[in-house]
Amino acid sequence: MLKVLYVASESAPFAMTGGLGDVIESLPLAIRKKKVDARVIMPKYGNIPAEYKKEMVHLKSFTVPVGWRKQFCGLEVFEYQGVTYYFLDNEMYFKREGIYGYFDEAERFSFFCRGVLESLPYMEDFAPDILHCNDWQTGLIPLLLKEFYQDNSLYQKIKTVFTIHNLKYQGVFPMEVDDLLGLDSSYKNYEGLEFYGKVNYMKAGIVYADWVTTVSETYAQEIKNAYYGENLDGILRKYEDKLQGIINGLDYNKYNPETDPHIYVNYRTALAKKEQNKVKLQEDLSLPVQKVPLLAMVSRLTRQKGLDLLIYILEELMSMDVQLIILGMGEPGYEYELRRAAERHSAKMRTYFMFNEAMARKIYAASDLYLMPSLFEPCGLSHLIALRYGTLPVVRETGGLKDTVLSYNEYTGEGNGFSFANINAHDFMNTIKRALDFYNNQPAVWNNIVKNAFKSNYSWTNSAQKYVDLYEKVIKWP
Repeated sequence: MLKVLYVASESAPFAMTGGLGDVIESLPLAIRKKKVDARVIMPKYGNIPAEYKKEMVHLKSFTVPVGWRKQFCGLEVFEYQGVTYYFLDNEMYFKREGIYGYFDEAERFSFFCRGVLESLPYMEDFAPDILHCNDWQTGLIPLLLKEFYQDNSLYQKIKTVFTIHNLKYQGVFPMEVDDLLGLDSSYKNYEGLEFYGKVNYMKAGIVYADWVTTVSETYAQEIKNAYYGENLDGILRKYEDKLQGIINGLDYNKYNPETDPHIYVNYRTALAKKEQNKVKLQEDLSLPVQKVPLLAMVSRLTRQKGLDLLIYILEELMSMDVQLIILGMGEPGYEYELRRAAERHSAKMRTYFMFNEAMARKIYAASDLYLMPSLFEPCGLSHLIALRYGTLPVVRETGGLKDTVLSYNEYTGEGNGFSFANINAHDFMNTIKRALDFYNNQPAVWNNIVKNAFKSNYSWTNSAQKYVDLYEKVIKWP
């Protein structure tokens, strides 16, 4: 049986900050259905809920080289939803508030990378064929594996896959941190770790992994050009023969309007029941109970997510017969602008600066249009959730949005949403107007587009099989 160990800095439901955590929870579940022994390893953070910590079983204590020092590491194990999770324990590095944002990130995650490799002999009945590393926090593993472990028979056949979830975040640190890694000077150059006079953990993953994936086919092409490449486009072009895009999937059991306990009225495809969710949400949020288009955004409030485009069109949008709900947290400037707009348009706009899963599900189920005008989007999950709940996305054609949202075609009847190509607020507004015209004036067409959205299938089934095919190919390499 093929054995894959997913290495990541976060995973739901233990500790997460975004889409990576969702993927690391749902992908191993899907992979296991393909008759693969898929397991996960991550840090044991201080904020992991106590209900999970008390179930963890200690396997082994050992030390991990961090430069010239040896640091304590504990290996613990816990089974969740049929998936085995391993946790690396070091309170100095991981018993803190939150997950990221500390001054010693370079040391914390170099320890984690080396600790993952040191822990493999203690996993009892499990010897991975593939280490599937995710984002910069795990980028050193392919390099460390090749440099320090190839003389050990336990490690010689292990292959590495490195997935870029978001190229913008790379783990770039002063060159002095190479003292933590124990590497010789041969790696301190453009062909290795060096990145504009610094060390780049993401680059290490790209250069030294046996295969590199990213989370949509379009994003895999985009990051090879300068606009999207975040100064790594040259390296990605150099290694494009081992670069592949595989779209993220969605856990259709977790996100299911038929069974979702958070929404007001469960439904499968019944638009009348979806409309009941809108009425209930309007009542709860003290919005007028009207049959008007309800627009929504559930997002981090950052420039990447197209907030500048949204804010530019807000006054024109609010002059129309619509309602708007925004849920999320982010940059203070965007929160300020949205708060002021909600105050000006208190009869039709609501903003909630928080992350609240139950409210998010209610919004997905109640809304008619989901706004996602991202400047770039490696994959994105929220528009996939919207489609699952019959809410039509309005997106910019980039990354995973381009791969999953087909703009409605009046001539063929095909399409599950609406899209625009340019980073342009007027194009965004015109696309919303086009969608609203169908809603207000062509209800039969609108209902057909919603049916197309319900028929869209972006579960993990197809993508999981692509990963299994990739693993089997990589294992056969010399």
